[in-house]
Amino acid sequence: MTAVNPSSPAARAAEVLLRPLSLGGLALRNRVAMAPMTRHFSPGGVPGPDVAAYYARRAAAGVGLIITEGTYIGHDSAGTSDRVPRFHGADALAGWARVADAVHRAGGRIVPQLWHVGMDRAAGAPPVPEAPRIGPSGIPVKGDEPGRAMTQDDLDAVIAAFAAGAAAAQAHGFDGIELHGAHGYLIDQFLWAHTNRRDDRYGGDLASRTRFAAEVVAACRRAVAPDFPIIFRTSQWKEAHYQARLAQTPGELEALLTPIAEAGADAFHCSTRRYWLPEFEGSDLNLAGWAKKLTGKATVSVGSVGLDNEFLDAIRKGERGGVTGIEPLLDRLERDEFDVIAVGRALLTDPQWLTKVLDGRTEELQPFDAQVLRTLH
Repeated sequence: MTAVNPSSPAARAAEVLLRPLSLGGLALRNRVAMAPMTRHFSPGGVPGPDVAAYYARRAAAGVGLIITEGTYIGHDSAGTSDRVPRFHGADALAGWARVADAVHRAGGRIVPQLWHVGMDRAAGAPPVPEAPRIGPSGIPVKGDEPGRAMTQDDLDAVIAAFAAGAAAAQAHGFDGIELHGAHGYLIDQFLWAHTNRRDDRYGGDLASRTRFAAEVVAACRRAVAPDFPIIFRTSQWKEAHYQARLAQTPGELEALLTPIAEAGADAFHCSTRRYWLPEFEGSDLNLAGWAKKLTGKATVSVGSVGLDNEFLDAIRKGERGGVTGIEPLLDRLERDEFDVIAVGRALLTDPQWLTKVLDGRTEELQPFDAQVLRTLH
């Protein structure tokens, strides 16, 4: 990094962003994470040297924590593409071990995001075309054909697969895990009343709908060391249901998150489309701010950092958008509203994003262009 004026915006960014942090037993060098973004560059579900270089490039440019793209757990119904990486099988795990090593050699830390898509899976889709579409009640998220409600055997198998993924992450050199419990995928389908119509102990009131998520977390906690961090990703919005809400009030959010925290989650990654928007009336706190206040756990915030357009608008409408300053973000981090900020599209466009911010080279920052999705750079 180049020298900066101690009273400049860059100096303030460095003062706020470069504070170290501990998540469970994991020491992070700063407050910036790479957000998980599905890339479809792992043929057969196996990450190759290009994937290792892709993540290591961001770590070498100073990003403290890499959260990988979603990786399918070892359950036949977990996925919907044979180019999305899996986190099971000797070949895929060997590839992921090389990714973790590359990130560590670049000075960063890395956690895999463990994922089961549930009812978001298309019928007959790879990597296991004959696998059934399953979910809490077989109700689709996007209005597709219904699937099959999960039996207790299904629940047990999926929970075991998440735990196996957690154990594999620790065995293959990762620094923790993130469980994908957001955006209308399987864990989130249990949390959401629209997709969970069960009348057993996994459905009904909010506490019962949280049971599956808590059991996944508890199984993962048993499978790894006590200080191995478990991050739980959550969201109110779902793909194609942007106004969906799991919790209408802070009290409902507390009822949702507390069992997950008590089961062993060390942090909550709260996905919002715009990090600066308040979550509930009467407070400026965003979703991550509320999660931290209600649970006492560390939180990660995310959503259009450094950019003035939202992801789906950029993709569907071809909007290039522009670059924005991060002063409001620094304000929130400075008052400890949340602990870590995850950066997505800005880092996708420019692996050197954090270095440029810290050097004061903001004129070099690039707006997101959907063309970058065609390559892995």
